[in-house]
Amino acid sequence: MFVAKKIVLLGTGGTIAGTSPVAGAGTGYTAAQIAVAELLDAVPAIREVARGGVLAEQVSQLDSKDMTHAVWLRLARHCEQHLADPEVQGIVITHGTDTLEETAWFLQSVLAPAKPVVLCSAMRPATAMTPDGPQNLLDAVVVAAEPTACGVLCVAAGEIHGAREVRKAHPLRLNAFSSGDVGPLGWVEERSVRWARDLAPVRPHESSAGQMVRGLPEADLWPQVEIVMSHAGVSHALVKALVDQGVDGIVVAATGNGTVHEELEKALEEAERSGIVVRIASRCTEGRMPGAPDARWASANGLSPVKARISLLLDLIDDDLAAAHDEGAAVE
Repeated sequence: MFVAKKIVLLGTGGTIAGTSPVAGAGTGYTAAQIAVAELLDAVPAIREVARGGVLAEQVSQLDSKDMTHAVWLRLARHCEQHLADPEVQGIVITHGTDTLEETAWFLQSVLAPAKPVVLCSAMRPATAMTPDGPQNLLDAVVVAAEPTACGVLCVAAGEIHGAREVRKAHPLRLNAFSSGDVGPLGWVEERSVRWARDLAPVRPHESSAGQMVRGLPEADLWPQVEIVMSHAGVSHALVKALVDQGVDGIVVAATGNGTVHEELEKALEEAERSGIVVRIASRCTEGRMPGAPDARWASANGLSPVKARISLLLDLIDDDLAAAHDEGAAVE
């Protein structure tokens, strides 16, 4: 017997909650002005789709270009709490488009949820003549309520994208998100989900959400990881400045199949000798570097530079936690 479960709606701001002083304007707006509860009330059909009810919570209220590690941590903790509730079917998060792909990958990395966590956004503010937010929000709830959905997903313009592949590919159009040559996971059509392919199953050790969330330190204690780009005429200046600042890791947005300008390569070798961890990602928006066992630095395993930064950040946190554990064990 089917038992309807509730959907949790978490608000973080973004264009979907934006307003403009000019009636009907689609640009010149201020993001993160409308509470998530108001967004919910503006789309009555959401309660019809979420037959078990909807619980709305405001986690933050910001333009996603200003996303912080502290907000990520707060959001992950909220998700972990609700995912552990057997009465919750799934979670929808309203979010700005600019850093949505980063938040999606962070949440997938620390939660790997068996239930769906769906990020929802908009390219037009709520006060635009034809806002896209209401339909996107309804579609996101449809996906969150779908029994076959799992993991962290992005829903926009009727498309469903996975956290690993999704990226913002256009600054203006309504279908601004793309998964490159992999393509969408599926589509939302007339309040139902049509999958393009089966979702990857959640591995047994990932089936309980929040194992890593509970071990994360407060955000001000996280390692510092920065991104540099390899390009024609690049100098060593940026890497040298990062070394002097004492960063913990550097991700290189490399050309082509992970190639790095010789001047930058010299600077990175020096950085590595000072204890900084280096990882390579490609600037290319499609395809994946195959990697090589004898490569100078570890590749990002197909992740974009911004997502590779998140993975390196979490790896360094893991290393710090393991080192602290070993030190504590040695003292005992």
